[in-house]
Amino acid sequence: MKFVENPPDAASLMTSARSFGNYDLAGALADLIDNSIKARAHRIALSCLFAAGDPVIRVLDDGHGMAADELWAAMRPASGHPLNERSPDDLGRFGWGMKSASFSQCKRLTVLASQAGVVSGGVWDLDDVDGWRMGVLDEGEARVLASPDLFERSGVEIIWGKCDRLSDNGTLTPEEFNALIVHARNRLALIFHRYLAGEVRGRKLAIELNGQPVEPWDPFHRDHEATQELELETLPIDGRTIEVLPFVLPHYSKLKATQYERLAGEEGFLRNQGFYVYRNHRLIISGTWFRLIRHGELSQLVRVRVDIPTALDHLWKITIDKSDAQLPALLRTRLKQIVDGLRRRSARVYRSRGGRLDRSGTTSVWSRHARGGEIRYSINREHPVIGALLASGDEAQQQTAGAALKVIEQAFPVAAFGQDAVAQPDSIHQTLSDPAAFRKDLLSALPALLDQVGGDFKALTALLRKTEPWCESWSTTHAVLVEKGWATAES
Repeated sequence: MKFVENPPDAASLMTSARSFGNYDLAGALADLIDNSIKARAHRIALSCLFAAGDPVIRVLDDGHGMAADELWAAMRPASGHPLNERSPDDLGRFGWGMKSASFSQCKRLTVLASQAGVVSGGVWDLDDVDGWRMGVLDEGEARVLASPDLFERSGVEIIWGKCDRLSDNGTLTPEEFNALIVHARNRLALIFHRYLAGEVRGRKLAIELNGQPVEPWDPFHRDHEATQELELETLPIDGRTIEVLPFVLPHYSKLKATQYERLAGEEGFLRNQGFYVYRNHRLIISGTWFRLIRHGELSQLVRVRVDIPTALDHLWKITIDKSDAQLPALLRTRLKQIVDGLRRRSARVYRSRGGRLDRSGTTSVWSRHARGGEIRYSINREHPVIGALLASGDEAQQQTAGAALKVIEQAFPVAAFGQDAVAQPDSIHQTLSDPAAFRKDLLSALPALLDQVGGDFKALTALLRKTEPWCESWSTTHAVLVEKGWATAES
């Protein structure tokens, strides 16, 4: 057998690189930031300018920079083998990251590098690919394109031109561009939150976007006193260690509206529960149960941090855009056990927010009567909403309302409830898990409640403070009153 050279067509392969992975703007920028972190950068400045519909995007870091020969190697397609041993802080894998991420958004990639006072530059332009010949800038040309900060210290600046992939149809309005930038900021704040918070290397990484700092967005809300950080578990696999750290987030009644919205994200709490997998402290996948369980109401407060080393990339099947992974079969059984226990912990958070009986100073919805060895539950007719219902309409309507309450009481499913309470108490879930629904119900009840207190806003606040279910979620209740102008922030 003989061998012949059979290289790929350069233009075709480079254009195909545009479809490697599933990048959006945030994911592409994150890949470039990975390289800056590997270069030990302290500060990364992102600039995204609309430029009258022809956007220009720059990423500038103050890392150790590159000499010219290092720059040429870095710009070579597939410049690293995925199975090669890498340093623990290396966030790359395939050697395609900078190129595939850039070409997913633009046609012209310019990389400028400064080291020891020398600036070098290289260019790939997909509209002008001639074999494997890359454009090389002399120092004068590089200095014309580079930002002034690149001259003052070592570092790298990446420039994207011909950004034709920022929109689906090739046109981009200023509003669409701004929305892309806001989304990118939020995603980067999440992906690199541990670096931004100073949890890695003992110092904070500074990322700026258009001159404004990107603040860390912790999906576990660890600085809230009601967040439950559970036991850390280490799992050995293939000679390495994976760390699993579960969290149970606070019930919405203990969160401010802005905190709840931030934690819920764009898709809500229900979709953001699950595993958050970090590779070298960098988030690569979030909000998945890897098909171990379904996303459900009772588990929506559970988020599990999983830390994996780069040496296990092959087991997790990390994708080229570092946005997805697969759970190794060796871990499925143990993680399933962990998740089942966490669902019970999450359910208790909701159950603890439910109605309570005979609590001093609180008007409950239900009353408990024990006499002669018998126990009976009845709906509390003195509850403001129940009282308003029984007093509304004419005599016939009032009698119908009273009869309806008696039917509900008499048909209470005692046997079924007793069986569930013994067999699966952590699955019983009666309280609202959605603050939007809670607010809607409160707004519906407010007119009747305000009428009961003669239109006195202070008396209404006092009434709600001691009445279920509103006293159990007072922060949400109070926020509604403030929005309507019926209470002050301090009341």
